[in-house]
Amino acid sequence: MDSWLQILVLVACITPAVVEGRVRNYTFNVVMKNTTRLCSSKPIVTVNGMFPGPTLYAREDDTVLVRVSNRVKYNVTIHWHGIRQLRTGWADGPAYITQCPIQPGQSYVYNFTITGQRGTLLWHAHILWLRATLHGAIVILPKRGVPYPFPKPHKEVVVVLGEWWKSDTEAVISQAIKSGLAPNVSDAHTINGHPGPSSNCPSQGGFTLPVESGKKYMLRIINAALNEELFFKIAGHQLTIVEVDATYVKPFKTNTIVIAPGQTTNALISTDQSSGKYMVAASPFMDSPIAVDNMTATATLHYSGTLAATSTTLTKTPPQNATAVANNFVNSLRSLNSKRYPAKVPLTVDHSLLFTVGLGINPCPSCKAGNGSRVVASMNNVTFVMPTTAILQAHFFNISGVFTSDFPGNPPTIFNYTGSPPSNLRTTSGTKVYRLRYNSTVQLVLQDTGIIAPENHPIHLHGFNFFAIGKGLGNYNPKVDQKNFNLVDPVERNTIGVPSGGWVAIRFRADNPGVWFMHCHLEIHTTWGLKMAFLVDNGKGPNESLLPPPSDLPKC
Repeated sequence: MDSWLQILVLVACITPAVVEGRVRNYTFNVVMKNTTRLCSSKPIVTVNGMFPGPTLYAREDDTVLVRVSNRVKYNVTIHWHGIRQLRTGWADGPAYITQCPIQPGQSYVYNFTITGQRGTLLWHAHILWLRATLHGAIVILPKRGVPYPFPKPHKEVVVVLGEWWKSDTEAVISQAIKSGLAPNVSDAHTINGHPGPSSNCPSQGGFTLPVESGKKYMLRIINAALNEELFFKIAGHQLTIVEVDATYVKPFKTNTIVIAPGQTTNALISTDQSSGKYMVAASPFMDSPIAVDNMTATATLHYSGTLAATSTTLTKTPPQNATAVANNFVNSLRSLNSKRYPAKVPLTVDHSLLFTVGLGINPCPSCKAGNGSRVVASMNNVTFVMPTTAILQAHFFNISGVFTSDFPGNPPTIFNYTGSPPSNLRTTSGTKVYRLRYNSTVQLVLQDTGIIAPENHPIHLHGFNFFAIGKGLGNYNPKVDQKNFNLVDPVERNTIGVPSGGWVAIRFRADNPGVWFMHCHLEIHTTWGLKMAFLVDNGKGPNESLLPPPSDLPKC
C-alpha cells in the first residue's frame, strides 16, 4: 500500500474518536462522613467521603455517565447545574420535577452529553437541604486543539465557596418549617470546605493556594452556598474576569467579584508579587434588612519560598450592603460575542412574560411561633407545590392529575410591586407549568416585590442559558425600559440576580424539549415555594424530541 494511502486510512480510523468525544465514567457513593469544623464535629452527607465533593472533569462533546449510589438515610438526587441536558431531561436531577429520588440503598446512572459548552459549572444535591454539603465542581475543557480565548494559565484551581452550620441542616429547615419563620443562618462561610481561623476556633486552618511568582493562574470560583450571595477578593491582587456560568465574557479587571448561589466565575490572577502571603476572603452581600451570616471565610495565597511565619497581607471586605460594588461587577459583564463564540440573542419574541418574585404570608394554625401564619414565597403569586410523581414522567406518559399548564404569564393582580405592599399578602398554591412550543422565543422580566422585604433573588433556569438584556430599579416599564435593552452582547448565564427592589429581563430560545425547573437559588426561598417549571413540547425534527427514560429511572 502506498504510504499516502496508509496515512489516509490511519487518519480515517483516528478521526471519529476525536470528533465524537469520549465517554467518561464516574462513581458517586453518597455516604455519611464525620467532619470537624469550628472546633465542632457532626456527620455530613458527602460524595465519596469528600467535602466539597470530587470535581467532575470532561471535555466539550464528551458523554458523562455518573453512577450515584445512595448509602444514606435520605432520598437523594444530583443536579448538574448549568449542563444543558439537550433531550436528556431525565438526567437533570431536580427531585419530583424530572425524576423521583434515588431511595436509600438504590442507585441511578445519570447519562448526558456535553454539547456546545465549556467552562466551570457545579453539581449539587437537588432535594431537601442536602446540597449544603453534597456539592462539587464541574470542569468542562474545550475540545482538544481549541485554545482558550485568553492567555493560557500556568495552572487552574477550583475554588468552591459554601456555608457551614454546626447543627444538622435538615434539622434547621425542619424547625423553620414547623415554626413558619425563617431558619437560623449559617455559622460560617467556607472556601474549599474550610472557614479559616476564627475567634471561636483560632486553631483551625484554612485553605492554602500555593503559587509561584511571575505566573498566571485561573481560579474557577463557584458559589455552592445555600442562602447567601458572596463577595470574593484577594489582598494585593487584581482579578481578570474571563467567564461566568461557563460562557466567555469580554475580559475586565476588578478587585472584587460578587457571586450568587449557583453562579460560577473564572478569574485570571497574575502572581506579580515576589513573595509573601495574601488573604483570600469570601464575605456576605445582602442589601436588604434580612439576617445573614456575617462571618468572613479566609484562605491564603502563599508564594513559594515564603516562610510560614510570615505575616499575611490582609484585605478589607466590602460592607455587607455594598450594592455599588456588586453593581460595578454585574454591569461590567458582556458576552465575548466573537466569531467563534457569538451571542445568539433572540431578536424576535414569541412569549413576552412578566413574573413577580417575592414573599407572602399564608395562614398556618400549627405555626405557634409565627402566630398562626407562615412565610411563603411565590412567582406571580403562585406558591409551587411539589408533586409526588415527577412532572417529566407525568408529561411523557400522559399521567393526569400531577400538574396543570396554567401558570400565569403575567401577575394575576397588578400592584405597585416595589412600593407599598397590598393589604392581602396571601398567595395561591398549585403545581403549575408554563407551556412553550419547541423553538419559540421567550422574553421574561423577573420583577422583585417589596412584600415583607425587597431582596436580591438569584433565579436559576434549568435546561437553558439565557441572555440578561436589561435590569433596573423600581417597577419595570416596557415603554421606557425596552429602549435600553442590550441585544448585541448581553452576558449569557444560567443564574441571574433579580436586583433588590428592581427587575431583570432575560431572553432565551426554547430549543430543548422537556420539563425545566426555574427557581430561586436561595434554598430557603425554594423551600417556601419560589419556583415553577417550563414545559417545552417536542419539535417535529428527528433530534427535537425528548428521549425515552432510561430503564433504571428511580420510582416514586
